[in-house]
Amino acid sequence: MRAPGWNALTPELTATLLGGLIAGAIDIGAAALINGVSAFRILHFVAGGLLGKAALEGGTAIEVLGLALQWAMSLLIAAFYVGACRWQPLLSRRWIVGGVAYGVVIFVAMNYAVVPASAWARWPHFSAERFAENLGAMLLFGLIVAFFAQRFQPDAE
Repeated sequence: MRAPGWNALTPELTATLLGGLIAGAIDIGAAALINGVSAFRILHFVAGGLLGKAALEGGTAIEVLGLALQWAMSLLIAAFYVGACRWQPLLSRRWIVGGVAYGVVIFVAMNYAVVPASAWARWPHFSAERFAENLGAMLLFGLIVAFFAQRFQPDAE
């Protein structure tokens, strides 16, 4: 069943947009809580993935860039999962298990591939508490994406 107002979009696009944008926005808030800084500061760090340390001194334009980068990555992550659900329908039928597993994949990919390859070029160094907090945030991200992927399956209309 589709949400009102989204009827003009395909189910896959709806799932990708809702899952990616909502998970991406919540991820910014989670990162702010985990690190004890404002969401705006997190957006500076996200932009720093492209611009490096100079992003930390930026203003509103850097925050907008950070938000655009965050949502672009979130939409790609969501699109990949939605596509995987078409290839393997079990992922939508067992969306909680699929979402948790995808959260682990996201955590590993972001921390051990994306961040080291970014302008930050650093490997993560987590305490046990920070590891659990960051993994928890990515598990939530995966669950949000998986929820929308199963909710908007083409055959679920």
